Amino acid sequence: MITPFTASGDLDPDAAGKHAAALVADGCDGLVLSGTTGESPTTTDAEKTALLRAVRAAVGDGVPIVAGVGSADTRHTVDLARQAEQAGADGLLVVAPYYSRPPQAAVEAHFRRVADATGLPLMLYDIPGRTGTRIEPETLLRLAEHPRIAAVKDCAYDLLGSTKVIGATSLAYYSGCEELNLPLYAVGAAGYVSTVANVAPRQLRAVLDAFDAGDTAGAARLNLLNTPLAEAMMASGLPGTVTAKALLGAGPVREPLQPAGREAADGLRRAYEELLAATS
Repeated sequence: MITPFTASGDLDPDAAGKHAAALVADGCDGLVLSGTTGESPTTTDAEKTALLRAVRAAVGDGVPIVAGVGSADTRHTVDLARQAEQAGADGLLVVAPYYSRPPQAAVEAHFRRVADATGLPLMLYDIPGRTGTRIEPETLLRLAEHPRIAAVKDCAYDLLGSTKVIGATSLAYYSGCEELNLPLYAVGAAGYVSTVANVAPRQLRAVLDAFDAGDTAGAARLNLLNTPLAEAMMASGLPGTVTAKALLGAGPVREPLQPAGREAADGLRRAYEELLAATS
């Protein structure tokens, strides 16, 4: 989920609550806060807690909320995990520690430290394109033995490796890249954690609903309808946070990000309106 800000750049808890409630009403089974799309690198610890509490108040106790608590610092990540647990999170999204490029033994130790710090389940976030460090399949196989490491948000672009881990463990895999939502689901993933769902939750859900109903051709057709918007939002050279906020009018992005220009915003709007027309 995006993190809405006011025109002056402050956290907007009311807008966050309204957006969260709308997403749930439009088919989202759960919400992930303070991830990449939620601008977690530029929100404070206090803002992360305030966001979580506002969304919990808006959607109630029946909607699972996963709080992003990852950082480059194990001690800070543990602190964020404990704060999220106290604020009412149901689970934790923990990205691989970035910048320092730790070896796999250190990556594993990092996740185990966080998993041991609270009673909440962890979703490991594997996105080496951003972190510079892969969570290797062999590492995932070992981490799957921990009782509170329950899921993976997969942005590794390694369908073979992911297929092997899905088959060998009980980890719930969630696609973190729109183009892999359906392929990963077809080999046993549990769903997706989506930027595009901020603006088109019903359309993305329809793909997996069709697959669950046994209509694989229909799932492929619906997936193809979503592709132009996903491409415009995620492969246009702008971060997904920027494109989602451009479509939603959810306030500014925080620097160093910059808002979408007029031409980009117009192109996003065209792709969005074409999808709505095709799926109405």
